[in-house]
Amino acid sequence: MYDEAELIEAKRQIDSTLHKIREVVKTFEAKENPSRYKSQLTLAKRRLKAFGIANQLIEDKLAELKSDSGY
Repeated sequence: MYDEAELIEAKRQIDSTLHKIREVVKTFEAKENPSRYKSQLTLAKRRLKAFGIANQLIEDKLAELKSDSGY
């Protein structure tokens, strides 16, 4: 379906996005009244979860490719 290079690049992009979303969460939580940003925090946290799942699936597929190739 996808080759190893495509999966590695997708993982790199997801890692970058995860880092940015974590920074957004930190920013909102550090605000004077974080409850004011509840919907944004909820959305960011849901995105973290979704991207985390995608990242894990990519890691699993990369491991599978490596084991299939005999490395």
